[in-house]
Amino acid sequence: MSGTVSGGRKARETNLKKHGKDFYRIIGSRGGQAATNKPKGFAANRELARKAGSIGGRKSRRTGVSTGQGKEKEYVWKGGPNERLVFTK
Repeated sequence: MSGTVSGGRKARETNLKKHGKDFYRIIGSRGGQAATNKPKGFAANRELARKAGSIGGRKSRRTGVSTGQGKEKEYVWKGGPNERLVFTK
């Protein structure tokens, strides 16, 4: 039965019979090996990374962060017909 200790032991025995004594050693050694020694993604092209970051920064939705605008928000509460309270943050 899978998902139990005894099922795991049976699976281990089956794997060792099918694939040999070194099955788990070989699988374990693959974990630390890279598929390739070449750099991937932005590590391979720093100029492309710089350009992409620049574009992303220009498309930021955080308006007013660099200029200081948008830091003060005005909250208006109307309690009654003639009451008006303004809170600034």
